Amino acid sequence: MNKTGEYIKSRKNVLSVYFTAGYPHKESTQEIILALQEAGVDLIEVGIPFSDPLADGPIIQKSGEVALQNGFTLKGMFEDLRAIQPHLKIPLVLMGYFNTAYAFGIESFLSHCQALNIDTVILPDLPVEIYAEKYRDLFDEYDVSPVFLISPQTNDDRISTITELSKAFIYVVSNNSITGSKSEFSTEQLAYFERIKNMRFSVPSLLGFGISDKASFNQAGDYFNGAIIGSAFISLLSGADNLEKCINAFISSLRK
Repeated sequence: MNKTGEYIKSRKNVLSVYFTAGYPHKESTQEIILALQEAGVDLIEVGIPFSDPLADGPIIQKSGEVALQNGFTLKGMFEDLRAIQPHLKIPLVLMGYFNTAYAFGIESFLSHCQALNIDTVILPDLPVEIYAEKYRDLFDEYDVSPVFLISPQTNDDRISTITELSKAFIYVVSNNSITGSKSEFSTEQLAYFERIKNMRFSVPSLLGFGISDKASFNQAGDYFNGAIIGSAFISLLSGADNLEKCINAFISSLRK
């Protein structure tokens, strides 16, 4: 297990917040990260905008489009993260598409992560088999671990393979749909959560897709080490006059 995995496992009901780098403004990335840390989140997922985000719902898609229009670049994002690194007290995880890292240069991408003490990345379009066959040794060389996603359709054999390859956490997708907020979990989803919980993974697991408020966040904590909130948070940012104030209020509403 890597440092991020150990960190998650040592805490209860971990709150991970996802946002898109470069949104709502090009210069927002540093401000949002520091405000989230100050507000008391446990983990921050920095989203890398992509022009064709197949798994993302309309809110995250739109935020990516705006970030790219704002002039987002991966190089610029790494520079932003380097500038605030001395102030960071919680882990950062990068989430984006493998095509972006590939275009940047896989080894260069991993080298930048290592230099920033980022040991965990989520690349949904990197198949488990391709990672194991072609990239595992390179990721290990730079002490960076990918996070793999499982869904209600993932069979037990594949889950076993994913568990063996995971060093940080397993991303449990709450449904087979795209990202976005839901009002409540269905009976079928809860049965799926129970099945995953009973597998007793050696690494932590976080629930994503459909977490939007205190009720769904706390319910996720009954089955997993914590939960990831994305679309609901990005919706908040879109109309915020004062980012720090809005972030504090939102995180407080989940924690109180």
